[in-house]
Amino acid sequence: MRVDVAIVGAGTSGAAAALALARRGLRVACLERRPLSQAGARWVNGVPRWMFEAAGVDPPEGDELRGEGHAFHLVAGFDGERIVIRDHETLDVDMRHLVSRLQRLAREAGAELVGDAHVQGLSGRRLSTTRGEFEADVFVDAAGMAGPNLGGAPRIHKHDLCVAAQEVRAVTDRAMAEAWFRERGAEPGDTLCFTGVAGGYSIVNARLDHEGISLLTGSIPGLGYPSGRVLLERFVAEHSFVGKALFGGARAIPLGRARPRLAMGRVALLGDSALQVFSAHGSGIGSGMVAARVLADRVAAGGSDLHAYSVAWHREHGGVLAAYDVFRRFSQTLSVSDIERLMRAGLMDVSSALAALSQKMPAPPAVTRWPRLVTGLVKERGLAARLLRVAPRLGLALSLYARYPEREKDVQAWQRRVARLLDV
Repeated sequence: MRVDVAIVGAGTSGAAAALALARRGLRVACLERRPLSQAGARWVNGVPRWMFEAAGVDPPEGDELRGEGHAFHLVAGFDGERIVIRDHETLDVDMRHLVSRLQRLAREAGAELVGDAHVQGLSGRRLSTTRGEFEADVFVDAAGMAGPNLGGAPRIHKHDLCVAAQEVRAVTDRAMAEAWFRERGAEPGDTLCFTGVAGGYSIVNARLDHEGISLLTGSIPGLGYPSGRVLLERFVAEHSFVGKALFGGARAIPLGRARPRLAMGRVALLGDSALQVFSAHGSGIGSGMVAARVLADRVAAGGSDLHAYSVAWHREHGGVLAAYDVFRRFSQTLSVSDIERLMRAGLMDVSSALAALSQKMPAPPAVTRWPRLVTGLVKERGLAARLLRVAPRLGLALSLYARYPEREKDVQAWQRRVARLLDV
């Protein structure tokens, strides 16, 4: 088959790219190693509403939308200090339905979607697969870490792999489940996010919805902690009101700054393959969809000159992800006691937690918050000193990525400077 763009991976980012490119009049083939109905994440994920708009995708509704507007309780450990976020626009999205919708819309726009297509090799303009050969001007690797790695990107270190699990499970005794939430200061339908339970970068999320209880867990086993799967199974074993699994899954999520080069020759990287993941909590769904739109705009405008995609995406979005990756590496060093102390001192509060949940940079603190912040900095000198070593790098990340090189030959020098200034 001869097309303008061949995409490997028909999950969220790949299907979103197929849709965006086909809508711009390009001939597109989107290939998936699994059956198309099994592509992408198969669980519930939180995605900020603004990211659907930025991606040019209608927000979810009906069965695709499993929750919105509920209170989000960020708890230190299982019973410590907490921050409660009530005004947020993060949507609980059933990824099975989102991927299916994106695939359907891509087909309707004219894209060709092919399942059970295993990549055998890429040579020049020709991609060999078990479903035939595809000749294209541009190739997109949206297959994640389990894919063929068309761009030859280096492997992710085990210290930068979050192993997450998410399941929706039946509830055997709803009254008992509701009582359990109320005993912990939350209403049924709220999210309880227990953080720091297996190292600073770890969570156990629980939320009752119309179908059952939604559980999300994650940690970094490479640092010596139990995986998200183990954390989920422990929770199930310890709570008798949790029944059988209805759907869900588990996988490793790469953390870190986005790849400095999002394009290598005719190959563009997208989604997890590009490390377009919000490191603070490991979500890449929204970033992948937004990147798909940026890529489609640049391919439609400039054909096979893919460096323009790197420039556009990094300058607009790369700095935010890099800044939060700095914070992620700091958060890995925190104990539950550290998290509690940060909350009590006002150094971690509703506004900063809301910004992270929304995948945006926090606004400067209001003048009315300054007295509490100063008091907190003085009271928690040791923690404050650690935080203040990190804080300047957040703004520095934004500045560095806003000046991402216009010329591809300058990227390597820029990358060295980024590493020198941002790595703690």
